Amino acid sequence: MKTKDKLAHASSQAVDLFSEKTEQLKNAEQHLVDNCRGYVHDNPLISLGIAVGLGFLFSRLLGNR
Repeated sequence: MKTKDKLAHASSQAVDLFSEKTEQLKNAEQHLVDNCRGYVHDNPLISLGIAVGLGFLFSRLLGNR
Protein backbone atom coordinates (compact mmCIF):
# COMPACT_ATOMS: atom_id res chain seq x y z
CA MET A 1 0.00 0.00 0.00
CA LYS A 2 2.87 2.34 0.73
CA THR A 3 4.34 1.91 -2.74
CA LYS A 4 0.97 2.72 -4.28
CA ASP A 5 0.80 5.97 -2.25
CA LYS A 6 4.33 6.94 -3.28
CA LEU A 7 3.51 6.30 -6.92
CA ALA A 8 0.31 8.34 -6.68
CA HIS A 9 2.19 11.19 -5.02
CA ALA A 10 4.96 11.13 -7.64
CA SER A 11 2.46 11.12 -10.51
CA SER A 12 0.58 13.99 -8.89
CA GLN A 13 3.79 15.98 -8.63
CA ALA A 14 4.59 15.24 -12.27
CA VAL A 15 1.16 16.47 -13.36
CA ASP A 16 1.59 19.64 -11.30
CA LEU A 17 5.03 20.29 -12.78
CA PHE A 18 3.74 19.66 -16.30
CA SER A 19 0.86 22.08 -15.74
CA GLU A 20 3.25 24.72 -14.41
CA LYS A 21 5.62 24.33 -17.37
CA THR A 22 2.67 24.49 -19.79
CA GLU A 23 1.57 27.77 -18.25
CA GLN A 24 5.11 29.14 -18.47
CA LEU A 25 5.27 28.24 -22.16
CA LYS A 26 1.93 29.92 -22.83
CA ASN A 27 3.16 33.07 -21.10
CA ALA A 28 6.44 33.02 -23.04
CA GLU A 29 4.55 32.57 -26.31
CA GLN A 30 2.27 35.50 -25.54
CA HIS A 31 5.27 37.66 -24.62
CA LEU A 32 6.99 36.77 -27.91
CA VAL A 33 3.85 37.55 -29.93
CA ASP A 34 3.47 40.89 -28.17
CA ASN A 35 7.12 41.75 -28.85
CA CYS A 36 6.78 40.82 -32.53
CA ARG A 37 3.63 42.91 -32.91
CA GLY A 38 5.37 45.87 -31.31
CA TYR A 39 8.39 45.50 -33.60
CA VAL A 40 6.24 45.26 -36.72
CA HIS A 41 4.22 48.28 -35.61
CA ASP A 42 7.36 50.32 -34.94
CA ASN A 43 9.30 49.13 -38.01
CA PRO A 44 6.86 48.25 -40.80
CA LEU A 45 9.29 48.59 -43.74
CA ILE A 46 12.03 46.56 -42.09
CA SER A 47 9.45 43.92 -41.15
CA LEU A 48 8.22 43.77 -44.73
CA GLY A 49 11.80 43.39 -45.97
CA ILE A 50 12.45 40.57 -43.53
CA ALA A 51 9.24 38.80 -44.59
CA VAL A 52 10.09 39.13 -48.29
CA GLY A 53 13.65 37.92 -47.67
CA LEU A 54 12.51 34.91 -45.69
CA GLY A 55 9.89 34.09 -48.31
CA PHE A 56 12.52 34.21 -51.02
CA LEU A 57 14.89 32.05 -48.96
CA PHE A 58 12.24 29.44 -48.22
CA SER A 59 11.12 29.32 -51.85
CA ARG A 60 14.73 28.71 -52.95
CA LEU A 61 15.24 26.00 -50.33
CA LEU A 62 11.99 24.23 -51.07
CA GLY A 63 12.22 24.75 -54.83
CA ASN A 64 15.37 22.63 -55.06
CA ARG A 65 13.57 19.50 -53.91
